[in-house]
Amino acid sequence: MRRDKLLKTTIALILLSIIYTLLVKYIDVKSIGPQDSSVGFASINDYFKNLLDYSKTWYSISKYLGVLPFLIVAFYALIGLKQWYERKSIFSVDKRIVLLGLFYILVGAVYVLFEVVVINYRPFLQEGVLEASYPSSHTMLALCICLSSIFTSKHYIKNKRVLKIFNISSAVLMALIVLTRFLSGVHWFTDIIGGIIISITLVSIYLTSTKYFTDSKERL
Repeated sequence: MRRDKLLKTTIALILLSIIYTLLVKYIDVKSIGPQDSSVGFASINDYFKNLLDYSKTWYSISKYLGVLPFLIVAFYALIGLKQWYERKSIFSVDKRIVLLGLFYILVGAVYVLFEVVVINYRPFLQEGVLEASYPSSHTMLALCICLSSIFTSKHYIKNKRVLKIFNISSAVLMALIVLTRFLSGVHWFTDIIGGIIISITLVSIYLTSTKYFTDSKERL
């Protein structure tokens, strides 16, 4: 994709993320959550809450699956450390790896932001406590890590068969985490959608930065 087109797509996604988040915060707000907590898009969220009650089994599965994407983070961290050691300078590490590291920091910052700026709370109490629910952090982290890896892996895995297995595994893991998180009932439906939209936006920011700071002629 051309740089200018990718940049325009990224800007559009950023606007979409902001607009969607504001809609969730202010449209159709009703006190349908525990302890009369307010939730936007109450009608559709209440429908899915009644359809999918809290499932401890799916919650546990989603929780354990949510750890696996960090193995991907560790994989790229090891590549960066290896390059740093062999090339004797942190400034000699591939720009793509550095940008991926900065991307992970950005994702972490967004995660913290929504812990501080609460859009809504979970549909169920977690150990008797109301916790921030928007966006689904498992969904966001899974998509950000797995999607960015699918775009990055071909630069570091040269064996085509291994690359294919790696990318398919990343895609399946991503889908399973989103699905099990939805089935667990610990998030409102709009939290899951918000997690997807925000993660795609963040990945688009990463792809745009790699397009601008690596070889501009290189295909993503």
